[in-house]
Amino acid sequence: MICRSRSAVVFTQLNPPIPVYILEKGSGYAIGVIDYSQEHNLVWVTALDEGGEIWCAPNPTVRMTKNWTLGRSIQPSSPDLPNVGGIPVPAGQ
Repeated sequence: MICRSRSAVVFTQLNPPIPVYILEKGSGYAIGVIDYSQEHNLVWVTALDEGGEIWCAPNPTVRMTKNWTLGRSIQPSSPDLPNVGGIPVPAGQ
């Protein structure tokens, strides 16, 4: 973890990485989280499965994946979103 005093910016490396789904980008693994303070969304540093790109995704666009061993099934946050593998996905994805 990197922390600068008085700047309120904190970067946390996730070890192990967390499997996530980024709306409009696809699935991947979150490898870090940036916290700019209470007035901002968390930013998830994510390596995407398709293409290997690294994206910084704001918190509202990040979804946890289904995890059978933890009993977590993902329900769409809106009835308008289709459910692909237990993950809500906007139309056209």
